[in-house]
Amino acid sequence: MRTILITGASSGIGRATAEAFLADGWRVALVARRAPLLAEVAGDHPNALALPADVTQLAEMEDAVARVVTRWGRLDAVFNNAGIFTPQGTIDEIDVSDWHQSLAVNLTGMFNTARAAFAQMRAQDPQGGRIINNGSLSAHAPREGSICYTTTKHGVTGLTKTLSLDGRPFNIAAGQIDIGNARTDLVDALNERRRADGKPLMDMMNVKEAAQSVLHMANMPASANVLFQTVLATKMPFVGRG
Repeated sequence: MRTILITGASSGIGRATAEAFLADGWRVALVARRAPLLAEVAGDHPNALALPADVTQLAEMEDAVARVVTRWGRLDAVFNNAGIFTPQGTIDEIDVSDWHQSLAVNLTGMFNTARAAFAQMRAQDPQGGRIINNGSLSAHAPREGSICYTTTKHGVTGLTKTLSLDGRPFNIAAGQIDIGNARTDLVDALNERRRADGKPLMDMMNVKEAAQSVLHMANMPASANVLFQTVLATKMPFVGRG
């Protein structure tokens, strides 16, 4: 039985992914700040472990990984998912604190999680594992007023590529999933903003489709890796010309 650690597991894509992995027979460590919601996701499932932690704090992520290893002996995969989308605006309109918070969660949080996981995967026997980063379509093309989110997601792509390169000697694979409009509270909130502004609502897909895509990446054999995968609502205007 394999073990995965999922950050941002208390809601949205993280929660849906945790449920998909548990249904597939994985042992799942659930990481997020909101302990009551984590406990709700874990329920009484024997293969779920709730680990309240803040991804922006390296020591907390190192402790979370250590607790996984104490419980289950090794760490086979990580879904580096925790992220935030701060209020929209042009660069001169946004609150600078939102910039710093976006960097802390979307980049430093992913760095901290990947660092703790990489160290464990390198040290364990047999050596190796898989780190899957949650990018975004914003890693390729931005939404209006999303300079904080878009900049951090471009950074996630650099993190993914470098982890993939540096992980080769240690049998550590890295990949990135770029998800477009999986229906979550976050995307519903974006649609409500669009409704209020009189803009057309965004097409969405069931969040379970995104979760199944992450599961596919994690279930690849050690000899194969999905470096980048894009899964999106079919009618999203991601490609095309105006």
